[in-house]
Amino acid sequence: MVSLDEKAAVRLVMDLISIPGGSGQESLVADRIIELLADAGLAESAVSFDTANRRSPAGGEIGNLIVRLPGTQRVGRRLLMAHMDTVPLAVGCIPVRDGDWIRPKSGATALGGDNRAGCAVILTAVLEILKQQLPHPPLTLLFTVQEETGLRGARALTVSKLGKPETCFNWDGRDPASLIIGAVGATNLKFRIEGIASHAGAHPEDGVNAAVIASLAIADLQKNGWHGLVRKGRQRGASNVGVVRGGDATNVVMPHLAVEAEVRSHDADFRNRIVQEWESAFQTASTRVKNADGKHGDVQIEQETRYEAFRMPEESDCVIAAAGAVTAAGLRPVTQICDGGLDANWMARHGFPAVTLGCGQHSIHTVDEKLNLPEFLDACRIGLLLATGVDTPAG
Repeated sequence: MVSLDEKAAVRLVMDLISIPGGSGQESLVADRIIELLADAGLAESAVSFDTANRRSPAGGEIGNLIVRLPGTQRVGRRLLMAHMDTVPLAVGCIPVRDGDWIRPKSGATALGGDNRAGCAVILTAVLEILKQQLPHPPLTLLFTVQEETGLRGARALTVSKLGKPETCFNWDGRDPASLIIGAVGATNLKFRIEGIASHAGAHPEDGVNAAVIASLAIADLQKNGWHGLVRKGRQRGASNVGVVRGGDATNVVMPHLAVEAEVRSHDADFRNRIVQEWESAFQTASTRVKNADGKHGDVQIEQETRYEAFRMPEESDCVIAAAGAVTAAGLRPVTQICDGGLDANWMARHGFPAVTLGCGQHSIHTVDEKLNLPEFLDACRIGLLLATGVDTPAG
């Protein structure tokens, strides 16, 4: 097995964690990655950015960082990827080592191991290749932006810059032996409910309360099994009301209310059916609530596909390579399907399905977040095996 400088890997992940870089503000992280690669001898011409930030509704400082290395082996190109941004709670974190863990020094921040640990796995592999002059296939490194705010970097990726990789590997998560080969699809819904304002004390009968419309719709969805965990025969999905905003005063019949919800399923057709049930429930409820003159409210509906579901065959080259690397690292690979969204959802949509592997992250997005170093170092070994093409266990 190729050798790994464990101390250097730990120093690297602590270095990356200490750099502030929330979604849309990843430039300092990218600068550090480029600096480390340049110090290791990588040519400046190997580095580029796409314009994903210009296509993102949030804007952002930079697009996705893309690094392409020519191979020393005449085999297909491999892509290694991770997202650079952290949740806002991790910005300003000072990491400290505590035995086999890295934790935030302050109890007021998250760690940001999600996903600086993934970035460190990829960087560790490439820095070892450059330092040891290890043989390797052609490689593309993809460091995405704005993952935490809706996979926006991966969604707006300029795929022509990738160099047509044949196998793709994404690091983000906990267990280094876990191979996520599929993930759920999701649709966002926004309902703008229009009631009729009136004085709630003097003339309540003249009003149409937007909150009542929303309440009837949500109650109908709950009663008929379309809210929460959705089970219809063999079909499964989930839906949730996440945001409700409206009202200015208690003495006014509420004229406006905004409701935001999401729908998820691994089956795109069933997800669309759940969406249709939600739209029908709100449209019907808007006509049921009437004032003394018989006038009723209205609802405007917007929907957006956040990401489509995908599932990779276990016999695909990418899954076989990932499983081989995990086995060669002394672990037992386990394939899984994820109920959350990943950059890999959009990679599959672009035609480059990626296996997602863990890298030691625990309690992400909270002040209890921590990074398990034995798991992180296992991930680094797996990353180095995949980056060098040595992903077949010894016989």
